[in-house]
Amino acid sequence: MEHRHQDSGSDHDQHAHSHGVVDPSIATSERGIWAIKWSFIVLFVTAILQIVVVLLSNSIALLADTIHNFGDAATAIPLGIAFAYARLKPSKRFTYGYGRVEDLAGVAVVFTILISAIVAGYEAIDRFYHPTQVHYLGAVIAASVIGFLGNEGVALFRIKVGKDIGSAALIADGYHARIDGWTSLSVLVGAIGVWFGYPMADPIVATGITIAILFIVWDSAKTVFSRMLDGVDPEVIDEIIETTHQVDGITDVGEVRARWIGHRLHAELNIGVNSNLSVTEGHEIAKEVRYQLFQHLKHLGNAVVHIDPDDKVGEKYHRVMGHTH
Repeated sequence: MEHRHQDSGSDHDQHAHSHGVVDPSIATSERGIWAIKWSFIVLFVTAILQIVVVLLSNSIALLADTIHNFGDAATAIPLGIAFAYARLKPSKRFTYGYGRVEDLAGVAVVFTILISAIVAGYEAIDRFYHPTQVHYLGAVIAASVIGFLGNEGVALFRIKVGKDIGSAALIADGYHARIDGWTSLSVLVGAIGVWFGYPMADPIVATGITIAILFIVWDSAKTVFSRMLDGVDPEVIDEIIETTHQVDGITDVGEVRARWIGHRLHAELNIGVNSNLSVTEGHEIAKEVRYQLFQHLKHLGNAVVHIDPDDKVGEKYHRVMGHTH
């Protein structure tokens, strides 16, 4: 017996039913789009101010930071598309909805960051071979501070909203912006070095920024590709098992699986109940399990609960042999 949910008249059932019918991803996608829109505006304005100073000063460190800020602002495009898709209802072809588009957006974010690192690195190396005097050091320092403040503000914003809605792509982009803030501040170090008569401080800082960006690429890629391969934190499985065991009538918990589809978690589990229970009684226990899972797992989008008799718990009792099939 598999339980997803059926309508009921009680307050408890109505609460559980709301999780199954009113897709939480719609509301969270609205928040995601809202976060992306405002972070894009802040980063784009920051990058425009910086590019003006780059043209006046010839600072390669500031150029590297500006390229990266433009790239960061550009990541809002695939994320915005992904959250827009997440608002669409499932169809007969895409029965789980369009949450996977968010994973593809995460990949686009990673590659955008990588490209910005390559461009910034090339410009930094070129400056070692073709030194150019840096002008308007005061303006470079001011642009560095502006870049730090803009990126840190966006980082706090994206990380908070990303954690609230369970979006790995948005969280990765938030930490990306945080590192960007510190790399922006490192431009100040290069400008001070030039001020004290060390012109190579500028391309050295630019090279350091490039290395920092590559670390961002690695960390973000691990998170994004893990979700694309249906990876979840082991603590999530432990929480599902612990929550299920607390429900009265559960004799055993069999296989438990979970995966992220976009920023919503989907779980499947086998539970054992007394074999003498009626179908209706088993159904009620499954409903309670599902209700408790929604109470304890913040980003849960759906849970499928399969009921087994207590002497035959687990998928091994449901396998269809090749010759039988």
